[in-house]
Amino acid sequence: MDEHDLTAAYALDALDASERARFEAHLATCERCRDELHGLWRVSGALAHAAGGPAPPPELRQRILSAARAERPNVIPFRPRRSRALASVASIAAVALLAVGAWGVSVSRELDAAERELAVLGDPDARTFAADGEDASLVVAPGGDAALVVRSLPPAPTGKDYEIWVLDEGVPRRAGVFERPGVALLTRPVAPGQAVAVTLEDDGGVDAPTGDPLFTAETT
Repeated sequence: MDEHDLTAAYALDALDASERARFEAHLATCERCRDELHGLWRVSGALAHAAGGPAPPPELRQRILSAARAERPNVIPFRPRRSRALASVASIAAVALLAVGAWGVSVSRELDAAERELAVLGDPDARTFAADGEDASLVVAPGGDAALVVRSLPPAPTGKDYEIWVLDEGVPRRAGVFERPGVALLTRPVAPGQAVAVTLEDDGGVDAPTGDPLFTAETT
């Protein structure tokens, strides 16, 4: 590969040791590549400051670099050198933005769920109902938002989830799934007099319970 085509990958630290040494030797004699490299570093620095928020997980960098290495051989050879470099930069930037964007959406959802759980558990007017048959509690806020606090269940087996049901006049209505002990926010409100049950179901949940409840909690 021509040394001019390595600028973007070098800026992302995506070159192996031999490619890096070859490009650095070229960089000492090529003003054009030095200018492009400085521009890329300025852009990446600006993006880093603009992103803010919590740091991405460590494996994200490796996924981006792997995608960048896979992208380089796809450059069309008959385009002018500068066009090839820009195409490479655009492809790598797109991969990076998609990866960071997906991670950001995931973090945002987790934070939103945590805030809603805290809103229920921290409501001074919320009521707590002990579960029958398991070390668990149902916490219900005045508006009907509810969360299960499960302490003693083992993690669900592979391919299985614990599914929550709100019993509406005896009819079980889906209200969420969880995999392990902890806090599980219900996706359906709980009205006074209704009961909440948990069963073990296939991964992702089912439309109707397939077995007896592992435990239930009744409201008053």
